Amino acid sequence: MRGLLAVAALLLLLGAAVAFHQATGPRPIGWSGLWQAVWAFDPMNFDHQTVMALRLPRLLAAFLAGAALGMAGVLLQSLLRNPLGEPHILGLNAGASLAVVVCLAFPLGVFSAPLLRPVVAATGGGLAFLLVLLLSSAGRLGLTMTKVTFCGIAVSALASTLTSGVLLLDEETLATVRLWLLGDAAAGTWTTVRAAAPLLLLALLAGWALAARLNVLALGDALATSLGVSLLKTRLLGLVVVAVLCGGAVSMVGPVGFIGLMVPAMARRLSSLDHRALLPRAAVLGGIMLIVADAVARWLLAPRELATGVMTALVGAPVFVLIVARRMKE
Repeated sequence: MRGLLAVAALLLLLGAAVAFHQATGPRPIGWSGLWQAVWAFDPMNFDHQTVMALRLPRLLAAFLAGAALGMAGVLLQSLLRNPLGEPHILGLNAGASLAVVVCLAFPLGVFSAPLLRPVVAATGGGLAFLLVLLLSSAGRLGLTMTKVTFCGIAVSALASTLTSGVLLLDEETLATVRLWLLGDAAAGTWTTVRAAAPLLLLALLAGWALAARLNVLALGDALATSLGVSLLKTRLLGLVVVAVLCGGAVSMVGPVGFIGLMVPAMARRLSSLDHRALLPRAAVLGGIMLIVADAVARWLLAPRELATGVMTALVGAPVFVLIVARRMKE
């Protein structure tokens, strides 16, 4: 019964978030306008053009990116047993952004094609996170929660600095990606959504397919090994899925932070700790959160707009501080 209520609540929240998102902006458009634009499109109707050319791709980009980051947060926290596991904090978003900017500033043949941007971003994010793991594994104590977090922050800062350096050398690229680098759903277009959506859907399914292994992994490494679960294979597959999820999200909306930090804690309150339910609910909740953040960013200072990433940081940064403070007390 609790699970059914959680699903119903998420569906209601999703519907309300979509309505709020479409109603905000210089020209409010309600459910009927959205429905008619999708199913009875009239190219001469200005509202229909606004929905199909601007608001619908922005809505889909926000939902897909939020879903990817929400699931990535759960996967990172489960695989690393670290409540601070979050793509933005651990360097994945910054690495993905750096890879995309380098390909735009220094055309690398086929890798600069818009359709391959999610793959490029996923590769950059994965390499950045691999560096985080290598650095945090050094030393006598090996890999610990504190070392992973601080190494992630350091690698993220390094990647962001390199990104700024590349953009200073190429003002044309800076003008192109200025909005995207802030982390904004407004950067989502039909081109970026079509390029990232298939890869993200496959990654979301792959992440959910790991749910049973993650349930066993939560019992401890020794017991998981005795039950026949390969720790190395499970963690490797999980981290590849995380890199793809983050790369796809960054390729559409830029480096939006803290979704992967807030969503897992909220999803665990809505459902049991069974990853078969936790992962899909975190994905839906992440999509809802990013849609609402984008709508509030447009509504708060209307007619001016804030970047979506600014809204998530305003809420997520205090949450990060609270989690760190709680862990230090323990």
